[in-house]
Amino acid sequence: MASIVIYFSRSGENYFGGVLKNIEKGNTEVIAEYIQELDNADLFKVEPAVEYPADYMKCIDVAKKEQQADARPEIKETLESIDAYDTVYIGFPNWWGTLPMPMFTQLEQLNFDGKTVKPFVTHEGSGFGSSQKDLKKLCEGAIIKKGLSIPGANVYDTKDAVEQWINE
Repeated sequence: MASIVIYFSRSGENYFGGVLKNIEKGNTEVIAEYIQELDNADLFKVEPAVEYPADYMKCIDVAKKEQQADARPEIKETLESIDAYDTVYIGFPNWWGTLPMPMFTQLEQLNFDGKTVKPFVTHEGSGFGSSQKDLKKLCEGAIIKKGLSIPGANVYDTKDAVEQWINE
């Protein structure tokens, strides 16, 4: 049973429990790598063709404008097919209540018929927001399993929880 993690993650200046902090690896990427290790999954990182601003406040402003415009930002590389996979993990930070718009760009191009989708989100208190509703549309034809919601500040303490979720 082959699996892949399709994820978006952002390093640099991020929000942690009320303060801005620079991180070398994005929170969602930490969880994606746990899944890779625990489930022998392949990884595919969705990256925008035009990087988001390093400054957190400017970044969230751009993200909000993209969402309001229902934009589909160009991405550096496109995953063409998930035909070789049974399970597709989809990971992202909660940006303005849902997935970052580059994830829409990628996911809309894939055929999810018959796939098992396991979503996970990193956040600072907002959980999945409306992303699960959006995922149902984006992953039409898939069986969407219970998602995993992880506060970004806790990602380095959640490997056991990730393993338990994978095995559910």
